[in-house]
Amino acid sequence: GGGWDSTARAMQQVIQKKNLANKPVEVFNVAGGGGATGLAQLQKEKGDPHALMMTGLVMIGALTRANSPVSLKNTTPIATLTAEAEAFVVPANSKYQTIQDVVNAYQQDPSSVTFGGGSAGGSDHLVTGQVLKAAGADPSKLKYVGYSGGGEATAGILSGDVGVGVSGVSEFESQIESGKMRLLAISTATPQEVAGKPAPTLKDAGYDVDFSNWRAVVAAPGLSDKDKQAVTDLVDKLHETQEWKDVLKTNGWDDFYKTGDEAQQYIEGETKRVEQLYKDLGL
Repeated sequence: GGGWDSTARAMQQVIQKKNLANKPVEVFNVAGGGGATGLAQLQKEKGDPHALMMTGLVMIGALTRANSPVSLKNTTPIATLTAEAEAFVVPANSKYQTIQDVVNAYQQDPSSVTFGGGSAGGSDHLVTGQVLKAAGADPSKLKYVGYSGGGEATAGILSGDVGVGVSGVSEFESQIESGKMRLLAISTATPQEVAGKPAPTLKDAGYDVDFSNWRAVVAAPGLSDKDKQAVTDLVDKLHETQEWKDVLKTNGWDDFYKTGDEAQQYIEGETKRVEQLYKDLGL
């Protein structure tokens, strides 16, 4: 139910529908450590071109925060795929009507506001810290509950276990559309519609934050040049289909396609940026 899961299953459907691979495509989930457990498993598949993993900004943050012994440096980057705005939401019956209400409550008493989203240290955690810092508050006092998947996060928000939910727009859109959640703000400066209505942005609220969560696909380490090219060619074919373009539009994902050296350099640059963000935010 989370962002990586939904992206992987969308890839699975397009690959199978367009007969892009001559083998069945299986999607399975490995929970734990913001992706660290799955990453450790992938690294055991050294040289196997049939083992791929979804990753992204969330995983870099989680691995950085945990000072994890596993790293995306020990994978074969294939492609960045999508970018997406983060959404700040509350249950429909929440006392918070705007993102300013949340920030004001935090400034008065940081312990009174609990935020919840993906794994601690991931993009949801980082963008929350950025908002608080932009508002002149102390992000080091942030109370944050990290969930192992999007489904768990949604349940925690709706049950009131946390006061404010943070995750990718696509993970909350159906709840916003049904009226179960209220959208307070999205994290990107570019205007967009969510659940059929113009979404308020953090910039609109006066906070200098423009933040996107990106997702990518990597392969096991140690691939031969031939196998790496074959996997990249498969993802290239996927990216060019109308079905994939429709997936992007339906989910509100921005096309953020990079492959080869460009993808590897981007992921390496993001790793350094996130490490610096941790220092800046005191997380």
